Amino acid sequence: MADLIKVLADSVANQIAAGEVIQRPASAVKELVENAVDAGSTSISVILKDAGRTLLQVADNGCGMSETDARLSFERHATSKIRDVNDLFNIRTMGFRGEALASIAAIAQVSLISKRPADETGTHIQIEGSRFISQEPVACNTGSIFSIKNLFYNVPARRKFLKTNSTELKHIITEFQRIALANANIGFSLHHNNTEIYNLQPSSFKQRIISLFGKSAAQYLVNISLDTGMVKITGFIGKPEYARKSAGEQFFFVNNRFVRHSLLHKAVLNAYNNLIPAGSYPSYFIYFDVDPKTIDINIHPTKTEIKFQDEQAIFQFLQVAVRESLGKSNFMPAIDFNTENKIEIPLLRNDTIIKPPVIDINPAFNPFDKDKSRTYSQNRPELDGWQQLYPSKESTAEQITVPLPATGGNRLFQFKHKYILMPVKSGLMIIDQHRAHQRILFERYKQLLKNNTSIVQQNLFPHHLDLEPSDHALILELKEDLSKLGFDIADFGNHSVIINGIPAEIKNPDAESMIYTILDEYRQTEEDIGIPASEKSARSMAAASAIPYGTALSTEEMQEIVDALFSCEAPGYSPAGKPVLSILSNDEIEKRF
Repeated sequence: MADLIKVLADSVANQIAAGEVIQRPASAVKELVENAVDAGSTSISVILKDAGRTLLQVADNGCGMSETDARLSFERHATSKIRDVNDLFNIRTMGFRGEALASIAAIAQVSLISKRPADETGTHIQIEGSRFISQEPVACNTGSIFSIKNLFYNVPARRKFLKTNSTELKHIITEFQRIALANANIGFSLHHNNTEIYNLQPSSFKQRIISLFGKSAAQYLVNISLDTGMVKITGFIGKPEYARKSAGEQFFFVNNRFVRHSLLHKAVLNAYNNLIPAGSYPSYFIYFDVDPKTIDINIHPTKTEIKFQDEQAIFQFLQVAVRESLGKSNFMPAIDFNTENKIEIPLLRNDTIIKPPVIDINPAFNPFDKDKSRTYSQNRPELDGWQQLYPSKESTAEQITVPLPATGGNRLFQFKHKYILMPVKSGLMIIDQHRAHQRILFERYKQLLKNNTSIVQQNLFPHHLDLEPSDHALILELKEDLSKLGFDIADFGNHSVIINGIPAEIKNPDAESMIYTILDEYRQTEEDIGIPASEKSARSMAAASAIPYGTALSTEEMQEIVDALFSCEAPGYSPAGKPVLSILSNDEIEKRF
């Protein structure tokens, strides 16, 4: 029988590696920009066309490469970062495996121009699908320019699964933000389709956050600092009132490398316990400076996961640091020792005689004596005003409202300001008021988008809203649908918009909060290609304007919700597919008694 095991060709092995390292254009941006950081660059620019599908270019002014190094850099596991296994436990560079360039060259048409400061000319190399095309000298500036064209051109199945340009651009911006935050001392720029998204000058960490996420970030940043010897924790956390419904501005950096860490995220959330609503996420930008020997970053191809030697200790230190910061900023509850009702603690002198408490006992008391009032009343203490503690039924009638039987129109009751209860023939119907209102609004907004019949309520004073670039790009993408729903939004440039009007049917609107909620909700369904864009807009708008949990409703308001709900096409489920109502059957109720 013939031998079955064969060594894969380099081109095939590189494509397999590319599947691990380069999952989308954002992955290529991450690897190339991190290499530019490792090269000692002080200025790095990223230029994109069609969210990196057509062109992805990264240029830097770093140390550059020799003719030999430039050619060798595209070989698998060729790296200048480590020499032996011991170097793996002292890593402070971004890249070290030598897989990124080989993986990118396997699935794209790649051009590299690079020159060292001491060289008179640089090197220009072209590679397509791991196949070497050419290498020649070229006149160029010091540094490197990587141009990646037609990513996944030879892997059509992978290219087909790329999302819309707006989605892919969002992923690229996220990777760009992570690296820019970790390296505030470096200048970065990002251009997409000849439009400048970022132009960041070297700055402090706080100024870098503001440059990336808008001027409004300055309002919610709270400093955090702790140095234990084992770990140094610095950075900023967000004020509780600025917590958002979706994750986005949560960043951990370990030795200037962005990492994800569920345990550390839990430590932050624990510190915010009872300060933010359930399901909300506080912003945080937190640096950890630790001895490289106490961490392992070589556990995932993208190097975004990390293992600490003593995770529980880091967990406790972080939780303490966040709580201390919140406490200093008066967000944590504090004990007030200056209250008027002080507890007087008597001071005792050496000659003070301490007397034990005296308990009066009636020796004549007989618990079996039928005439209990006679024996008890002999030593019964005086309890003046005790009647006020136990008022009669007549006196409580005005204070406690007892629901009337389910007859006539009075059949609806609210429970915990969250559910609407309604007796039905088969038992007791329980309706989730927030999801019910979402379903009602969703179908209403779908109809508005179809007929374009919304009414705009113009703001007396237009609202100016600064956005981060990804939010700005998304709001412009949704602008047409939002206009049909009743929003009057104008682009103001420099990543900001003007809200001139809002839907007339929305009561007590908070325009800024609504816009952020719409964006957050839209992103949760953005990658679901099975949902039309207009339906995503309607779902986002419904989630933003539905009555929140905790809202007290009158009988008339409850009746209006119930009537509108059962006029919907699908009253049983929210737009996200979650149940709106449930029936506690008569049999289930009777079994409980």
